[in-house]
Amino acid sequence: MNKSKVGVLSCSGEECLGGTISRLATRKVMEELREGKVVSLCLPLYVAGGQEERFFAKAFPVIAVEGCDKCCAKKATEKYSGDVSDLVVVSDIIGEEAAAGKTVSTRNLSQEHLDMVDKVAEDICRKVDKILAD
Repeated sequence: MNKSKVGVLSCSGEECLGGTISRLATRKVMEELREGKVVSLCLPLYVAGGQEERFFAKAFPVIAVEGCDKCCAKKATEKYSGDVSDLVVVSDIIGEEAAAGKTVSTRNLSQEHLDMVDKVAEDICRKVDKILAD
């Protein structure tokens, strides 16, 4: 397995805050915190048959970032490409009640929401660093 980059397959759920936090944290890791080391994979494209997404997940390590305990990103990876290298479950970090809460537009994020994004992004970064160091 090529460990020059890590794929992050984020939840695409729109029905709860956990999905929003997972996507924002993934984007922050990719664009700011681990730029050039992380590639974001698109879950809807992945599930719909995106061969580039699926090939990447077979050739490179992938971290699934889940907004809730349904673990859709992990299940899709396992079905189409193999085991995930690691897993981040937003509700384990920000609490189940918060993760299941009402979704918020990115225009209306509070400082509390931004802090949640930072906590999840930090966890993703720890897992990226561990994968790249092994």
